[in-house]
Amino acid sequence: MALGAIYLWEGKARAGLLSGVRHKDYLRPPGALPEEKFLATCINCHRCGQACPNDCIKYVNDPFNLVAHDTPYIVPREKACILCMKCTQVCPSGALQPVADEEGETILKHVKMGTAVVDTNICNSYNGYTCGVCVRACPFSGVALKAETWERPVVMEDKCVGCGLCEQSCIHYPQAIRVVPIRKA
Repeated sequence: MALGAIYLWEGKARAGLLSGVRHKDYLRPPGALPEEKFLATCINCHRCGQACPNDCIKYVNDPFNLVAHDTPYIVPREKACILCMKCTQVCPSGALQPVADEEGETILKHVKMGTAVVDTNICNSYNGYTCGVCVRACPFSGVALKAETWERPVVMEDKCVGCGLCEQSCIHYPQAIRVVPIRKA
């Protein structure tokens, strides 16, 4: 491949124009700007990951997505966000907007990483067994994730911040509750 073709390919990859290349939606840390602005603003300094006491922040390693390469994301099943907000306090570029580390309304109002979705086909509580582990793991239990009869989890989409603690704690494999990253325009 000629050098000019490589630059052309890289430019198209950065613009997301390569046909057949589907870019993954990443679960960004709390306080993240809308995706396009986040990608344009993040300077890949890794300060967010260094500040995270839970060590849940990873960095994209995708040669087919050069725009997102080396940007922070979270995989809740492996390690969920504990909502300490330390990553938002150290971001020098503003890709992660500062959020006070107070619990409650401040976080509910300013953090929207994703939304939990329950697969009722495999969730124990919807299939004859009482579980409720995800509801007990939720930092906003009773607000963002409520338990109905047989401890069936019900997600309040407008209150779920997408931290992933429910997904991480799910005892079912594959997990019956997953956090779907939001795609903020």
